[in-house]
Amino acid sequence: MLIQPQIIQTLNIQAIPKQSITRYWLNLINDGLGQPIQVPIIIAKGAEDGPTLGLTAAVHGNELNGIPVIQRLFKELDIATLKGTVIGVPVVNIPSFVRKKRRFNDGTDLNHIMPGKSDGNVSQVYAYRIVNHIVKHMDYLLDLHTASFGRINSYYIRADMNEPITAQLARLQNAQIIVNNPPSDGTLRGAADEIGIHAITLEVGNPNTFQKGMIRNGLTGIFNVLNYLNMLTDGIEEATTPCVLCQSSYWIYTDVGGLLSVFPNVAERVQKGQLIAVVQNVFGDELKRYFAPEDGIVIGKSVSPVNQTGGRILHLGVDMIEVGKTYSA
Repeated sequence: MLIQPQIIQTLNIQAIPKQSITRYWLNLINDGLGQPIQVPIIIAKGAEDGPTLGLTAAVHGNELNGIPVIQRLFKELDIATLKGTVIGVPVVNIPSFVRKKRRFNDGTDLNHIMPGKSDGNVSQVYAYRIVNHIVKHMDYLLDLHTASFGRINSYYIRADMNEPITAQLARLQNAQIIVNNPPSDGTLRGAADEIGIHAITLEVGNPNTFQKGMIRNGLTGIFNVLNYLNMLTDGIEEATTPCVLCQSSYWIYTDVGGLLSVFPNVAERVQKGQLIAVVQNVFGDELKRYFAPEDGIVIGKSVSPVNQTGGRILHLGVDMIEVGKTYSA
């Protein structure tokens, strides 16, 4: 039987009955016809009190892998044994999602302007209401993203590894790579951190597609967090191999335009001086070779051959150490 979501104007977590899973359409803003633009929210409330874990996906409208991660989580949750509350927002950026676009409908990257402004322009108001009408109810936040157009990603995590609880959330994801990345201004993760919410970003694969393996990995990490927070008691699934922690990372760009071939795979280690890419002109003549500037690991890479001067080659993680597979409290 199809469950009809309730249409609500505000989110009242306290009023939701215990041991229930409820679905909502939250009226967030109005479109140019005066009709509501509604954000889907799923809330599971356990039999006992406990923390509130938030899950968000599709802050960029073309980053889709997080949607089935959240869907599957709520289908698999046993609310009879759940302590606390799980808030899932399968699609944050509704205007971009329906247009199959990364950016908001005014051309703004929504994840660069958080927490927005209550009296700002269209994207700023939308960002403000996401943070203040939804995110503020959370104690912990896992924000699910993917690569952007023309690029692919490893399964990696962005987190402030200098903050002990946040670092644990990152390790629990059993990712290939963790990038130590204190919250930068403008991200949803950063906005959450500013109001005392422990938050990490999960980069779960590639844009405009569902990837079963990435979805399964993301789901495992979320269940690990639920068990770490004692919201469930099923135990933590440890990684079979250590992940690589990068103290920093950066993109390497072209300085000539043409047809780009990038050779290393994602999650592959490269050595200083290793050939990583070649640019050719439209006649097939080699214009330039690119080499790794230092030892590192490939976090993400361009897969679009058409590359204008200044285009991305690959995302290199550096200052690497291996992170063990055990989780201390």
